[in-house]
Amino acid sequence: MRVGILTSGGDCQSLNATMRGVAKALYKMFEDVEIIGFEDGYKGLMYADYQIMKPSDFSGILTKGGTILGTSRQPFKLMRVPDENGLDKVEAMKHTYRKLKLECLVVLGGNGSQKTANLLREEGLNVVSLPKTIDNDLWGSDVTFGSRVRSM
Repeated sequence: MRVGILTSGGDCQSLNATMRGVAKALYKMFEDVEIIGFEDGYKGLMYADYQIMKPSDFSGILTKGGTILGTSRQPFKLMRVPDENGLDKVEAMKHTYRKLKLECLVVLGGNGSQKTANLLREEGLNVVSLPKTIDNDLWGSDVTFGSRVRSM
């Protein structure tokens, strides 16, 4: 089984801890799982910039801030607009997903990232999305990892 994972949008606390949790669960559930980490969010999926992760890559990152994979902002409203070289971003992401024979893609991201995850789902990819926001502005979630919760 091959699973892709990426962190998208603004950087925030708990991204590494959440990725570690996903990886630990996958390694425990499946004996032969391979996790593919995409560099700099959707940009890595578009341009096939990835690394094959090992269990040791997820060790020692629980309290490390930010994301070991890097992140980038790829505005949802521009996903259907070709890049400066004419690249169809959606087709490129689908191509990378299929070329790597992924079973699913795990997306850690906020509002725009979740919209893109849904777009990829509508395009036929298997996507698991984990809402992440410092603004706590995602419908259907009271608190997400990364949110700035203030006590009253």
